Amino acid sequence: MAITAIKGCNDILPEESGRWQYIEQAARRIFERNGFSEIRVPIMEKTELFCRSIGDTSDIVEKEMYTFIDKGENSVTLRPEGTAGVMRAYIEHKLYAQDPVAKLYYLGPMFRYERPQKGRYRQFHQIGAEVTGVNDPLVDAQVLNMLCAFFREIGLDEPTLQINSLGCPECRPAYRAALVEFLQGRLDRLCDDCKRRFTSNPLRTLDCKVAGCGEATQGAPAMLDHLCGECDDHFSSVKRYLDLTGNQYGINPRMVRGLDYYTRTTFELVTGLLGSQSAVAAGGRYDGLISQLGGPSIPGIGFAIGVERVALLLGERDFSTKPDLFIATMGADQRDMAFRLLTDLQSRGHWVELDYEGKSLKSQMRRAGKLGARYSVVLGENELQAGQASFKRMVDGVLIETPLAADEIALLLG
Repeated sequence: MAITAIKGCNDILPEESGRWQYIEQAARRIFERNGFSEIRVPIMEKTELFCRSIGDTSDIVEKEMYTFIDKGENSVTLRPEGTAGVMRAYIEHKLYAQDPVAKLYYLGPMFRYERPQKGRYRQFHQIGAEVTGVNDPLVDAQVLNMLCAFFREIGLDEPTLQINSLGCPECRPAYRAALVEFLQGRLDRLCDDCKRRFTSNPLRTLDCKVAGCGEATQGAPAMLDHLCGECDDHFSSVKRYLDLTGNQYGINPRMVRGLDYYTRTTFELVTGLLGSQSAVAAGGRYDGLISQLGGPSIPGIGFAIGVERVALLLGERDFSTKPDLFIATMGADQRDMAFRLLTDLQSRGHWVELDYEGKSLKSQMRRAGKLGARYSVVLGENELQAGQASFKRMVDGVLIETPLAADEIALLLG
């Protein structure tokens, strides 16, 4: 029996990889335009890192992490999200000593043990960005503008921006108490997970996707009504900066996010095109995370984009690349010239293909069409003697006489 992939871990086949490259290249362009530099951190970290950052009572830590004991008797975990590892590296390498203001981005796989479904897998991929060292709400708006610019760059206007504030350690306890009091008389209407969260993390009941919990928490107190003066001013400034740049947004007072480290500004880009997996990007402030992980008291804000979900939104668009030229040969005597031209043109940045198996001319031209080559050329004895050949523009069949010199052919290919 053939070995198959692990359930929830998908192969990205060549016909799909062009779409992924398109997404990743757009992210790099937009992020680097905003002064971000790439950081690459391990996909495996000490389990303690995620317990301390995400929170022991979160669903990720309690149910979803891929954790195991290695041969050195250490508990290690495949990363379920990117921020914790980036902040660990930020602290470990004392990047804050160079400049507390750091702009970092990352790309790569994450791992969570979940029931695989459309847009939600056990190995999934994220593109994320983090800014440290800035309390100013202006940076919140800049991060949000950059995220929206990424979606415009790839031609998507469907995801809409939703924002909220989760307050800070000063104002959240009073809100938590008000929410607990509200939920007290509705416990019998909550799902088992939310009954458990009622004690450990009652805010997550607002985020539950179970229909009964949504109905039970209708009319629940909103964090926005319990913000302290500083948090209220911060959120008002974020909205003002977004208004200045014309970015459209909605306020979602029920947004709490699933990670315990978020404070103040939180946000999601959501769509109605992916069923229950509505968020294609999300993030927020985490002003206490760096100190919580053993670093200095430095604020931060960041987000992650779900690559699989963005790829689904891009639909059936064709992102594949095509050869610039297919060289067909009449016989073995012309293959040396064909190979020399292929090598010279590739060194000039062109994609060139030729026949490897000595097939008939008809078969070679059929392959040129299948590959979608922009041009084709047939090399025979006459072409070699004349030192030039007729290059066929495949889209309309126009023939263009061109010398058999790499410089001249490169001019034709553009």
